[in-house]
Formats: sequence, structure tokens, C-alpha cells
Amino acid sequence: MNTRVLDGEIITTKFEDTRAYRGVRTRRVFAFILDYFIVAVLTIPFAILVALLGLLTFGLGWALFSILVPAVAILYIWNTLGSRDQATTGMKIMGIRLDKLDGTRIDGLTAVVHSVLFWAGNVILTPLVLLVTLFSDRKRTLHDLLLGTVVTRTDV
Repeated sequence: MNTRVLDGEIITTKFEDTRAYRGVRTRRVFAFILDYFIVAVLTIPFAILVALLGLLTFGLGWALFSILVPAVAILYIWNTLGSRDQATTGMKIMGIRLDKLDGTRIDGLTAVVHSVLFWAGNVILTPLVLLVTLFSDRKRTLHDLLLGTVVTRTDV
């Protein structure tokens, strides 16, 4: 077992260390903004390809524009959040990462489901989904609670 003493208190895992959650809510918001700016930039070359495909197929390829942004976002999430670092580029910049409470690694599918649940929660509950972090342990959002995940600081 991984135990250490902090201010006279025995800490058994990093998930019990309250310092791992300081400022996480704010960092998540800024990481989200950075990540979706990156997704917007990554969408541009794919949009050019879809436009050219549409010309070559006499307009049929332009139907791909309807799924272009979600497809790019899912690929981005799969390859970053589902990677060894367990963080998107925005999360790395903000110094946070996504962890499972059981200690196992986040895989690509879990990363995508996490993101889809976030968007579904926003569609149903609007930005009120972030209010859950004010009352939950470890500042977890609704989709974190459903998947058994937590966002922690990487510098603790």
C-alpha cells in the first residue's frame, strides 16, 4: 500500500490528499477552452478535405460536414485523454489529469464516453452540470461520478 504522512495525517493514496483537488474546477474550465480551440484548429484541414471530396462526388461528400466537428473532437479525445498521460493538451497545460478511482488507466473508449457524457449532461442540464462540483467529494462532476473517475492536479 502506498502510505505517507502529511501534517500528521496518514495518507494512503493520492486520491485522499486534499491538495490534489485545489483549483481543479477552474483548471478544468480553462483546459476545456484550450482543448476546443485546438479542436477548432484541427477541424480546418479536415474541412478542406471534405470540401474537395464534395467537389469530386458532385456534392455527396459535403454530407460529411454534419459529423466533421464531433468526429475530430472524438479522435482528439481518444488520442489525448486515452493516452498514457491521461490528459488532453489543454489539461496538460493546466496541470491536471483524469484518473480512475480504482487506479487503472483511462483507455480511449472510457475517454470518449467521459466526453460524450459531459456533452449529454450539458444538453440536458445546461452549464448547471458544473454545480455538482460544489457539493461532491473531490470536486467531481456528474459524468465523473457515473464513470468512477476524478480529475487531479499533476503537481501534487
